Amino acid sequence: MKREKIEWSQMNKKVEIRNEVETDYKKVEEVTRRAFWNLYVPGCIEHYLVHVMRSHKDFLPKLDFVIEVDNQVIGNIMYTKARMVDESGEEKEILTFGPVCIMPEYQRMGYGKMLMEHSFEQAVALGYDVIVIFGNPNNYVSRGFKSCKKYNVCLENGTYPAAMMVKELKPEALDGRKWVYYDSAVMKIDEQEAQRFDESLEKMEKNFQPSQEEFYIHSHSFVQ
Repeated sequence: MKREKIEWSQMNKKVEIRNEVETDYKKVEEVTRRAFWNLYVPGCIEHYLVHVMRSHKDFLPKLDFVIEVDNQVIGNIMYTKARMVDESGEEKEILTFGPVCIMPEYQRMGYGKMLMEHSFEQAVALGYDVIVIFGNPNNYVSRGFKSCKKYNVCLENGTYPAAMMVKELKPEALDGRKWVYYDSAVMKIDEQEAQRFDESLEKMEKNFQPSQEEFYIHSHSFVQ
């Protein structure tokens, strides 16, 4: 596989974005665990999702990137295929990403923005035109994501979650008709397996922090 790579300097630091390779796997899982630990719930399962995602049929290796600062991996983004189906049954293959993360000590410095923007460019080059994600809108609206309601994209039960956002990679990729969004099956994590996987790693303390309540509010809110 051809490795997409971009390098530049920021604040006298060497920054590189490139495709993940097998020797990165353990480090990327460690970075993901550190970034998500206690963020949404006590502990996290995102590092287990990274671990199992790579072998799934919906995983897209060409859109699997790490970002390095001074030759140290500090973050990553991973994509899978997803789909939308309109009322006539027409199906559209699209993208979703996640986990996307930056190590805590490097957050709010623009590295996540660099990583996402690079991945968007590569997604367009591969012919994709729509991304649907779930997350905190505060982190994504500045990157061009909008409420799923504005694009008439809902879940199978007809709801429009506040945390579900859509980005058109190409103008007018969606034409306003009603679409139902379906995640890849890899997103349905077995929490017991995730717990067993986590128990094999260095122990980290689980506790409460305010971001967990913020996540609860976003994940249980809907746009009318």
